Amino acid sequence: MAPSVVHIVDDDPAMRDSVAFLLGTTGFEVRLYEAGTELLDRLAKPATGCVLTDIRMPGIDGLELLRRLRTAGHTLPVIMMTGHGDVPLAVEAMKLGACDFIEKPFDDEAVLQALRSALERGGNDAVDPTLQEFVRRVGTLSERERQVLDQLVAGGTSKEIGRALDISPRTVEIYRAKLMAKTQAGSLQELVRWAVLAGLA
Repeated sequence: MAPSVVHIVDDDPAMRDSVAFLLGTTGFEVRLYEAGTELLDRLAKPATGCVLTDIRMPGIDGLELLRRLRTAGHTLPVIMMTGHGDVPLAVEAMKLGACDFIEKPFDDEAVLQALRSALERGGNDAVDPTLQEFVRRVGTLSERERQVLDQLVAGGTSKEIGRALDISPRTVEIYRAKLMAKTQAGSLQELVRWAVLAGLA
């Protein structure tokens, strides 16, 4: 079987090289691009594989790149690399059709897992049974837990959520822990991704 192609778009050469090294050693075929425009110019049609792009770049950012790929008719899965605290941007990317996002700094396994899952699904949007289960679990949240979930997905910090809901940041943390347990989301990233895919964000 031919190796899966991963198109890496990042304006930071050190980041490009380290991700390329990791993917190269795990059997992926890697193509590197310094800017989104370069990817758009060089991408063949129909393109294969998956795009791994930084969300914040000079010129056209990850969101604009995603829009242009879709406008050009490319359906290959796109994963966004986001900085810490870029949850609102990640949500916007998911709504535009990104299949996942990973927060920098990320561990190797997180990147590999996201890529494998994106390549398995390809561009198809089949309803994931895990997602249906997630929606069912969200239905078990208390009203306050649901409010905290909505605020988290909107990118609020514990402090901001506390102010918005008129509770202490410590209480927000308790609600957050409860809703993470009830929804069985392994991380904030997973919670946000499921919430967007389920149309809750």
